[in-house]
Amino acid sequence: MSNVLIALSALVMAYLLGSVPFAVVSSRLFGLADPRSYGSKNPGATNVLRSGHKGAAAMTLLGDLSKGWLAVFLARTYGAVFGFGEGFVGLVALAVFFGHLYPVFLKFKGGKGVATAAGVLLALDPWLGLATFATWLFVFLMLRYSSLAALVAAAAAPLFAFFLWGSDVILPAVGIMAIALIGKHWQNLQRLMAGTEPKTGARP
Repeated sequence: MSNVLIALSALVMAYLLGSVPFAVVSSRLFGLADPRSYGSKNPGATNVLRSGHKGAAAMTLLGDLSKGWLAVFLARTYGAVFGFGEGFVGLVALAVFFGHLYPVFLKFKGGKGVATAAGVLLALDPWLGLATFATWLFVFLMLRYSSLAALVAAAAAPLFAFFLWGSDVILPAVGIMAIALIGKHWQNLQRLMAGTEPKTGARP
């Protein structure tokens, strides 16, 4: 098998891994309603938390984060065997991330990508992941809006990456994820500006 086919196969597998809808899986395991039927209708950990079941929300968060981390970890660990560089790792990062945003298993209507992006960033560089998470946590603890915390953290991630790496080949991947995250939270931003955005933990 040529390296091109190997790379394409890896990207497809990363996309399929990203497409696994842990919010739906965990909700079914715990006998909860489909997260797409209440609250923000978003298949993500924050919306699952609105069901009142912290265990299901934690499982969703861990699953979404882990799939992002695993895809990048495997790409970096085994990509070198086939001579693939950091550019390939960046493509895998985007594949698993967009798999979560547009999952084939949910008719391409997925989550907003915060946890999966966090897993990707942690695998790319633990310091990058921790700095971005610290930004999210600070904003969240101050204001209790998960969406606002995600917007600020997404905007900060490319800046952190630039300070850590400079003009690195993976930097565009981080920038693309940040833009996609902000785009996915556009309606949240509008509600924040209108004062109608619910705080995290509020029941539907």
